[in-house]
Amino acid sequence: MAQEEQVLVVERSVLERAGMFQGLTFDVQPYLREFFVQGVPRFMPRSRAEADPAYKQLIPYVIMTHGGKYLSYVRGKRAGETRLAGRRSIGIGGHINPVDEMPLFDSDFRDAYITAVKREVAEEVSVETEYEDRIVALLNDDSTEVGRVHLGIVHHWTLKRAKVGKREQMITQMAFMSPTELEAVRDSLETWSQLCLDRLDEMMARAQSGSPLQPVRELLGD
Repeated sequence: MAQEEQVLVVERSVLERAGMFQGLTFDVQPYLREFFVQGVPRFMPRSRAEADPAYKQLIPYVIMTHGGKYLSYVRGKRAGETRLAGRRSIGIGGHINPVDEMPLFDSDFRDAYITAVKREVAEEVSVETEYEDRIVALLNDDSTEVGRVHLGIVHHWTLKRAKVGKREQMITQMAFMSPTELEAVRDSLETWSQLCLDRLDEMMARAQSGSPLQPVRELLGD
């Protein structure tokens, strides 16, 4: 029998201690420094995590942009998260799973997280260009069944070229779209993408500024 998938979680109480919010928050550093402390994040069976809102599954949500347009795609019927199948998204990413080379609970957890994000993206798409990576926001939506048990860490990847190809069969109708084009299909967007669409200008500004936003490794702190 296949072993059940293990996913990275933090207790909801950790989020509440840092300050519960709904939607997007751009004050990310206090939260990340609460989450990425030895012994706080841990892995648990996905079936349990999906059913227990006392835990939040940490999901890197990578938004890719080039020339004022944003990578967009539709989640096919074979999507891992079946509740989002058929919805359009501007976020690439997924659950963080344990692997032997990822010492998440040791002193190198920051590098481990960054490695995990890159791996998650690479499982879905091939990014054939250089890019700058910034964490620009956290995303929480307790108004939906999916959102109650997930917490998004929103990454903003500024690509040097619009060179991205699909790898997963679940990725369909992939294209770079302008905010105006995305707004025209807003009703087809998953909830997280709708929340991000409303704040794209602020995300871009934070990604381009040197302060208060730092590179990913610095944001995760010591």
